[in-house]
Order: sequence, then structure tokens, then C-alpha cells
Amino acid sequence: MASSDQTFFNNCLLALYLIGPPTFISLRFLQAPYGKHNRPGWGPTISPPLAWFLMESPTLWLTLLLFPIGQHGSNPQALILMTPFLFHYFNRTCLYPLRLYRNTTRKTTPGFPVSVASMAFVFNLLNGYLQSRWVSHYKDYESDHGWFWCRFFVGLVVFLCGMGVNVWSDRVLVGLKKEGGGYKIPKGGWFELVSCPNYFGEIVEWLGWAVMTWSWAGLGFMLYTCANLVPRARANHRWYLEKFGEDYPKSRKAVIPFLY
Repeated sequence: MASSDQTFFNNCLLALYLIGPPTFISLRFLQAPYGKHNRPGWGPTISPPLAWFLMESPTLWLTLLLFPIGQHGSNPQALILMTPFLFHYFNRTCLYPLRLYRNTTRKTTPGFPVSVASMAFVFNLLNGYLQSRWVSHYKDYESDHGWFWCRFFVGLVVFLCGMGVNVWSDRVLVGLKKEGGGYKIPKGGWFELVSCPNYFGEIVEWLGWAVMTWSWAGLGFMLYTCANLVPRARANHRWYLEKFGEDYPKSRKAVIPFLY
């Protein structure tokens, strides 16, 4: 039984690494049809707040189901390590959809394709399983004890800095939706450096998570986040330039300040 569980975990981990390159390549040419890139032809849609809640939810309920049955399910170090992951996804699954619901005009906001939400749901099943199973079962806390707290606190600082940028940026963008009148140029703070500081913040978050967990699972998640968000940030940046022309700041990068 233990051997089959380990094999399943390893196969899932391999899958996480294998889906990264095709995701990155495909998103260089075809953007998921939601938000600025919304377009018909992707099947039925649901409201964006509901889509975000449903597709992100496995990271919460699957983690809460799996964690107690892991061999480290009652280990204080494992519980502390899992907390930032749950903290991020409580915001993304519950608080962010609620802010969207309260601050968008439902009659004019385009729907979120069920097909895209379904793909995201499957990914979050995979990733939720890998991260929670690693932390609660496969991580060796005894041999890692000397470095655990050093890696945890360094990674946590990086994680919290990234989450601060991510949440702040989301609030700015949702606030612009509340104003109505179509898309506007976001201004202030990190938006003066990059077009998508929300994506930059999320990449930084999962870099911090990779340091905290010091695992192939954490690193794989960070790399997949880059494969998913960097091409979309590039597409968003080009969209802003095409829509606003000379009014859009030319000094802004797409996602990495001063670099890209």
C-alpha cells in the first residue's frame, strides 16, 4: 500500500513537471479566454466569482482531507509549514471571489468559460494533492531539523512579500472594475514598474513556498506558475499597449520589474 502511494505521488510529481513546457508554449500563442482576453467559442460560461471559487477550492478541501491522514498530520512543524499555502488559497478561493462579486457589474461582466474553469480545477486537484501530501507525509522533518526553521523563515518572508504585492494589485484591479466605464490604465505602486504586478507577486509567493518546503513539489509548482503566468502577463502587456497606445507608459515591463 505504501509503495503504491509513493508511486502515485511520484507519477503526479512527474506530471506537474511535464505539463509545464506545453503550457508555456501554448500560452505564447493562445490565451485562456477570460478577463481581457474573453472571446466566444469556448462553450458555456458561469459568473467569474463562482468560477474562481469552484476551480480554486480543491486546494482547500483536498488539503484538509489529506493532511490528517499523513504520517506527519499532527506534527507542529508540518502544520506550521502548511499554513501559508492555506492562507493564500483561502484568499484566492473565498475572499477574492467575494470581492469580485461585490465590485463588478454582473449585467456587463463577461462570463468565465466552464471549460477553462474545469482545466484549472483539475490542475488544483493535482497540485493540492502534491503539496499537502509532501508536507503531511513525505517530508523528512527529523533529518531536516537543523535547516527547517532557517528555510521556513527565509521562505516565509519571500512568500509574504509576494502575497502582499499580489493582494494589493488584485484590490487595485477590482477597484477599477467597480468604477465601471470599461478598462482603465492601472496606476501607482507596483503598476508603475510592471503591467501585471499581481502575477509577479504570485510568482514571488511560490518561490518563497519552494524555499519553505525545499522540495521538488514546491519547485515544480513555482516553475509551473511561471509557465502559466509569464506568457499571460506578456499578452496582457501587449493588450494594454494596443488598447491605450501612446497613453500607456512605455517604461513598464510585463511582469518582472526592470527585466521583462
